[in-house]
Parts: sequence; C-alpha cells; structure tokens
Amino acid sequence: MQKLNQLLLHPSRQVGADLIAWLGAGGGEGLLVAMENPQSIVPTLQEARLGGMGGAGFPTWRKWEAAVNAQSKNGDRYVVCNANEDEPGTFKDRYLLEHTPHQVIEGALIAAVATRANHVILYINPHQTESIAAVSEAIAQWHAHELFEQLETHLGRPLHLKLVPTSGRYIGGEETAVVSWLNGGFPFPHRKPPYPAESGVADEPTLINNTETFANVPHILRNGAQWYQDLGIGEAVGTKLYSLSGDVLNPGLYELPMGTSLQSLIFDYGGGLLEGRAFKAVFTGGPSNTLLTAADLDVALDFNSVRERHSSLGTGAMIVISEGTSVVRKVSEYVEFFAANSCGQCPPCKSGTFQLARLIDRVDTGIATGDDLRALENLCQILPGSGRCGLIDGAVTVLKSSLRTFPEEYGLPPQTGV
Repeated sequence: MQKLNQLLLHPSRQVGADLIAWLGAGGGEGLLVAMENPQSIVPTLQEARLGGMGGAGFPTWRKWEAAVNAQSKNGDRYVVCNANEDEPGTFKDRYLLEHTPHQVIEGALIAAVATRANHVILYINPHQTESIAAVSEAIAQWHAHELFEQLETHLGRPLHLKLVPTSGRYIGGEETAVVSWLNGGFPFPHRKPPYPAESGVADEPTLINNTETFANVPHILRNGAQWYQDLGIGEAVGTKLYSLSGDVLNPGLYELPMGTSLQSLIFDYGGGLLEGRAFKAVFTGGPSNTLLTAADLDVALDFNSVRERHSSLGTGAMIVISEGTSVVRKVSEYVEFFAANSCGQCPPCKSGTFQLARLIDRVDTGIATGDDLRALENLCQILPGSGRCGLIDGAVTVLKSSLRTFPEEYGLPPQTGV
C-alpha cells in the first residue's frame, strides 16, 4: 500500500491556494512530463484506464483524443473544468477546489498541452464561494509563475486561464448546457451530436471534464499508468472520492481504492448506521440512480460492478438510509429537486417532473388513490427519453427503482412489473 501516499487527498497534497507549496510537494512534474512529450499524454491516460469522474465513467482518453483530432475553425481550442456540482449528496469537487486547487488546474493545463488549447476555463458554481476564492487566488499565482510562462512558450501563443461562474442551476452542469452558458446564452442543453469536443465554445473544439477527473491527471503523468492501475482493487483501477452522507455515524468525503466494497465504505469507514439501526438502502451516485439494498452490500464500488447491479456509481455520492426512514419521503424530496431544476425547455420534462412530484407527495401524505398509483406507473413508462438531457430520466430512474424495490411503501403488491 506504499503507493497510497500519493492519493489526491494525502495531507501533502492539501496545500490550498499555495503554488509554491504545491510545487514543493511534487506538483508541476506532471506538466513538465506533458510538455516534454505531448503525444504520449492520451496514450498514457488510455493505458491508465482513467474514467470520467463526473458520473458516466466514460474513458477520459476518448474525449481527449476527440478534441485532439477535431478541426478548429479560427485557431482557438478550449478546455473546461466542470465544477458546477449542485446535486444533493455530492460534495467532492468543492473540497478539491478549496483544499488542493493547484492539482486541478495542473490537470487542466496538461489537457491544454494535449489538445493544443489556448483557453482554459474553471467553470465553478457561484454558490461555492470558498471554491471561487481559492481558485481565483490559485489562478493569479499561476499567471505570475515562470512555469506558466514556460507553458505559453511551449504552446507558442498566450494561454488564457480564467474562472467563469456557472449559472448556479443544476442543469448548468450538463456539458452542452456548459457550452450554451459560456457562449453567452441560457444554459439550455441540446441534443448530441455535435459533441463539445467537435463543436463547443465559440463553435471550437472544447474538452469538458469533471474536477476530480482533472485532479487525477498530474499524478498519472508523473507516476505512470501502471502506478494508477495498481491503486485499484481487483480489476478496478485508481481511486475514487466517495461523498458519504445520510444515516451513518461518520459522514464525509473518503478517497478509497476503486473496487472497495459498499459494505466497507458504510461500516468500516462510515462507522455503520446511526443508533444501531439496520441498513435499509443507499442511493448510489446521488439521487438519480437505482437504489441498492442489503443484498448489494458486497458490491465492489467501481463503474462496471455497480452497473452489473443495474445501478450507477455516478459521482460517488452515497446517501444511506436506515430502517425507519421512508423511501417514499426521500424519493419525493429528490423528484421535487428535479422538478424545481428543470430548465423548462422540454415540455414533457417540465410537466412530467411536476406531475411526478405531485403524485409522490400524495403517496407520502397518505392520500393517494389507485388512479394516482397507476398514473405514476404510466409516467414511468412514457417519460424516459423525452428530454434533451438526462434530468427526466434521472427522476424516473429513482422512482422506478423505489417502486420495484419497496412497493409496499407505495401500497402496491410485490412485482408490480415497473
């Protein structure tokens, strides 16, 4: 386990907005490796098998390769660090930005080397004021340091590194909505293709990755792909930040080897359930995924293993509930969140999430009728895929999962067929 002293959240890495301290702890070495051999960056990420940490786990190297190969219209290329983080139960990105902003920035600068970008944007939720303060200070330090001048010399042109506050809306984190906002419009998502890597900000190639994804990159470039692979357990690679919350004794942010079991996260690190309560379920990856129950405590927390349980690791958010906590009440809260955060562009999403929230509230308050329950089930069948982004799908996914897993809490018999 010697290599675990290089984890993202190791004390030596948490230097705040202090570039000199970051460089003294080994920071900057990954960027120097990147400048020495830019063509090796994408293959190294491919060998490391780094997945996108914003939710989907999509191979990072594929996004980077697409941005490398895309044709620029006017010579500009963009790299965007997506730190909109606004979903209940997820708080990893703000921690990274507040406590170790330089490794995030260095990861984005390495992306600029790989894709020949001349614009790097830190896209941060304005509600995260401490993150904005830390990153603003960190950017100023990079601009004043000789390493940044060396990077511009390598690129052969000025590099525009800046912070842009997001709209503060949940939907603003969807990558096409990111592009819309940075182009000066409302953060409306649009259907893909085109993908941002092909045509993004200012219709130019734009690489968009999550904060945690970029934070991994300097370490991989510095230590090598095999080092990153070896951090995982079994077939999994690397580490993952898990935002653990809910009915656990020790909620918080944990960085653990990818492949750590759900049982270990909740009971070894989280300390088990409050007041000795029995475990009931966990909302994995935030409130938009399938619930896992006690039968799934053995699952390895990596993208593939969780997917095999018909759920998603997502951002690594784990919201634990114990026996005695109403699943319907929690689902109602989350569907209301989605309803409140629909951008309104797609009528089925706007009206559908509103109707779902209204019907679940009727169940929660004990006044639902048989017609209400049938309407819920019907909406679960007709709403998925009706929006330009995944918001409505997320609301339906968590509802369908709760109907299937805990039908008795809705007053339904088992095996409803949902």
